[in-house]
Amino acid sequence: MRQKTEKNFRVLFVYPNTMMATLLPINISLLHACLKQTGFETRLFDTTFYHTEEINFEQKKVQLLQIKKFSYEDTGVKFKDSDIFDDLNTMIAEFKPNLIAFTIVQDTFGLTKDLIRHIRHWKIPTIAGGVFVTFSPDEVLAVAGIDIICIGEGEGALVELCQKMSGHEDYTTIKNLYFKTPAGIIKNPIRDPVDLDTLPFINYDLFEKERIYRPMMGKIYAMLHVELDRGCPYFCTYCGAPELKRQYKEKTGCKYYRQKSTDRIIDEMKYLVNRYNPGYIDFDSETFLARPVEELKRFAHRYRQEIKLPFWCQSRPETVTEEKIVILKDMGCKNLQFGIEQGNEEFRKKVLNRSHSNKQMLNALQIVERYGIEYTVNNIIGFPGETRELIFDTIAINRQINPTTMNVYLFTPYKGTKLYDYCVENGYLDRDAEIHQLLDSTELKNQPLTYTELKGLQRTFPLYAKFPESEYERIKRAELFNDEGNRIFEELKAEFYHNVFKMNYT
Repeated sequence: MRQKTEKNFRVLFVYPNTMMATLLPINISLLHACLKQTGFETRLFDTTFYHTEEINFEQKKVQLLQIKKFSYEDTGVKFKDSDIFDDLNTMIAEFKPNLIAFTIVQDTFGLTKDLIRHIRHWKIPTIAGGVFVTFSPDEVLAVAGIDIICIGEGEGALVELCQKMSGHEDYTTIKNLYFKTPAGIIKNPIRDPVDLDTLPFINYDLFEKERIYRPMMGKIYAMLHVELDRGCPYFCTYCGAPELKRQYKEKTGCKYYRQKSTDRIIDEMKYLVNRYNPGYIDFDSETFLARPVEELKRFAHRYRQEIKLPFWCQSRPETVTEEKIVILKDMGCKNLQFGIEQGNEEFRKKVLNRSHSNKQMLNALQIVERYGIEYTVNNIIGFPGETRELIFDTIAINRQINPTTMNVYLFTPYKGTKLYDYCVENGYLDRDAEIHQLLDSTELKNQPLTYTELKGLQRTFPLYAKFPESEYERIKRAELFNDEGNRIFEELKAEFYHNVFKMNYT
């Protein structure tokens, strides 16, 4: 009888996503796989194709010269014309879920609250999870309409919650979960991190088939996102990974950073390739080249023999060796991504806690170039205390290398990072300030450069990095958001496309 009850228990996942950010998310896909394995029914409401912003993230990067223009023509990817709130209510009415599960990042917290406000009348229990929830539990629990939150990893906690809810058992003692009750908030301890090799294979069946398409280097690929590890071995102050490591070490005594075994990764990829027929693989790993070289060799051999697809991955300059780049080249790596972030060694070490030298960084990228692997670099401007001169130190590094594309983000003070705490403690940021993803972020107070000045430098950064210094005065005029500045920027943009991207901008 109980097994029948469990099978009739339905979970609706709601994914408040950045508009047109089409890379398939691992978190919901894995939670869906865990529930499916246990016998529960699931469905997904995904906001990706709704008009929730004026311009989507990838098209904004096109305007900022960070990626080549692209077209979704012939992929079936298009916006939905219907009302997002009406559609969510219709799905709830048809599916009749017993539990609604939201996954939240800080960028989409506002959208999440809007969605919840429009479905509260259903009085269906809701649970919220995600890294933002882990770092801001009280703020999320304060939202009317959120009943339960998950701290840390959700695979075991969500399955246990559904089992107990479907069996009409008390579920308020489940580890990793906080509950609102008439008597107050119940906060349960965190469980040990999961063994990644024991999880079911990722299952993307919940998502519309068009979600597999993603722009890359001006083209559109059917791309799969594959998890290799969780966490990061480094301690950058602008990243939440160190806080996750701290919390798990302090509360469980366990290490948060873990890697899947080669056998498990290959078995899962064979399943995914057979099921979804991708043309490109995106490896989900903060530091792909942190794997020991012998393990990397074994992985590369099996990948080359059994998967044979072009792939993208990211790592850090200090993890690069010639031996590892040769391995990547041989296994079919088409693009690497590295974080430069800031080009002044002293500032980078003191403020960002990144201690490698510029010489190390340049040597690493020259190795990548020598073996003909395309690469992208990430740059961040607008760190607390960063001056125009310091930003030009970052530009100077970019002038000495030849990346295929360069990302230029604004420093985004995400909760759970050391730099968020630093900004709040020093009065640069209100504790409850809203942010809007990496390209726009938010304005810090009492800084050497205003937000408008940073936006001007952001849009001209690739021009400074690629054009001769004789053009600097002209480029500087394009930093201004007035008629003349905008006109000059459009002229320079056309020249950049012709000279750098080798294509016309029309």
